[in-house]
Amino acid sequence: MTPQPVLDASGVAKRFGAVTALSDAALTVHAGEVVALMGANGAGKSTFVKILTGALKRDAGTVRIDGTDSTISSPAAARRAGIVPVYQEPALIPDLTVRDNLRLGDTPVDPFLHWTRELGIESLDLSETAGRLPLATLRILDLARALAAEPKVLMLDEMTAALPTNLVERVLKTVRYQADNGIAVIYISHRFTEIAQLCDRASVLRDGHTVGDVPIEPGVEDRIVEMMLGTALTSSEPAPRGAEARPAGKPRLRARGLAAGTALEDVSFDLHPGEVLGVVALEGQGQDELFDILAGFRPADRGTLEVDGAPRRFRHPADAIAAGLTYVPGDRAHALLAGRSVRENIALPLTARMGRWGPIGMRAEAEKVAAAIERLQIDTRAQGEVQRLSGGNQQKVTIGRWLAKGVETLLLFDPTRGIDVRTKGQIYPLVRELADQGAAVLFYTSELEEVRRACDRAVVIFKGRVVEVIEAAEATDERLMRAAYGLQTSEGAA
Repeated sequence: MTPQPVLDASGVAKRFGAVTALSDAALTVHAGEVVALMGANGAGKSTFVKILTGALKRDAGTVRIDGTDSTISSPAAARRAGIVPVYQEPALIPDLTVRDNLRLGDTPVDPFLHWTRELGIESLDLSETAGRLPLATLRILDLARALAAEPKVLMLDEMTAALPTNLVERVLKTVRYQADNGIAVIYISHRFTEIAQLCDRASVLRDGHTVGDVPIEPGVEDRIVEMMLGTALTSSEPAPRGAEARPAGKPRLRARGLAAGTALEDVSFDLHPGEVLGVVALEGQGQDELFDILAGFRPADRGTLEVDGAPRRFRHPADAIAAGLTYVPGDRAHALLAGRSVRENIALPLTARMGRWGPIGMRAEAEKVAAAIERLQIDTRAQGEVQRLSGGNQQKVTIGRWLAKGVETLLLFDPTRGIDVRTKGQIYPLVRELADQGAAVLFYTSELEEVRRACDRAVVIFKGRVVEVIEAAEATDERLMRAAYGLQTSEGAA
């Protein structure tokens, strides 16, 4: 006799004005089972999860918990029923301390600290303001808070998307432990390696409705992609270029001995026009501080920075932008005006460039915005508010604003975090196209395979220092990981 599912949803629908986010979504999960909820960006995954966890009210459909119909009228009601989510964006209030966030959510401290240690955070200052913590740490704290609630159903929405490889391993091990002890897990991820390692089966959404379930077995990836997209995926990823094919001459960006705080010790590299230079590092190795310096969020404590041969020292992001350095952060929430339209978000750098009073060139602005939307194939059905877009389309907007302005040096910090395979397949060629047109691109990635897919070469940072410079064609996962853990090093700057 088949056991009763812990959670059984069918016919779930949700509309936002004229936009249909879900039309016929279904999901069943049993105790001890890990089910991957998959679909391209905009398929309705996050909306479905928010309905199942009480953050949104469904327009139609049924949801049963342990065989009983449930309305799940609020997140608090969902938690009382044992359904606990970890959403795609951090849920801690940034202006409160970690301790105050725990109090606000009625989270017991001792179990929370137990799980933070299990997940790889050995020491945590509960008096630290949440907004000062790195994104990866916030994600771990969200998961630890969820586990401390002793869930019956654990929902993880792109849990590992902001995490380096070492913390990903901890998360997967912990989630598998939960399932082995009877917890039902719904796992949303675009990383097929994690799905194959962790999940029992996949439930696939396309255009707001469930198109089927498939067991996880060798070779299932192509079948899932076809279900997600409605067609087979054709790769348009550019091949990495050899050293002999890359532009030579004066670098666009030259860093020597950059240091900041205790994490960034001594980082040097050259980034040339026409080059995509990857940055690989585990959590807390100084990559956050490096990009903060380059984007103008903090000055370097030591070291020098040159842009087109001229010494620079940025004290504000406006200084970096004026020098031609534009930044796309890993956390989309920090880059977007959530309540504003797609047009306003993309046009922001254009209006910010006005240095004197006078008429705004609305036609030119509209043309540039429209060109960026078309180039990135941004879904504008919900363009009244950018917060209603899928995560992938939101990320396209953050990149699109700099396309509209014009790119000289592009700083990408984990730009494909939480993005589906189709959107990644659009971003990689775009990055290469920008480089071919003369832009210099610095590309931090938490997915090792992206070095081979998007970069010409990569610098690996360990304990705040560049320990390895690797050509993309030679950047195997094993070599990158050994360098990232400090197990093999080479001397010299990039």
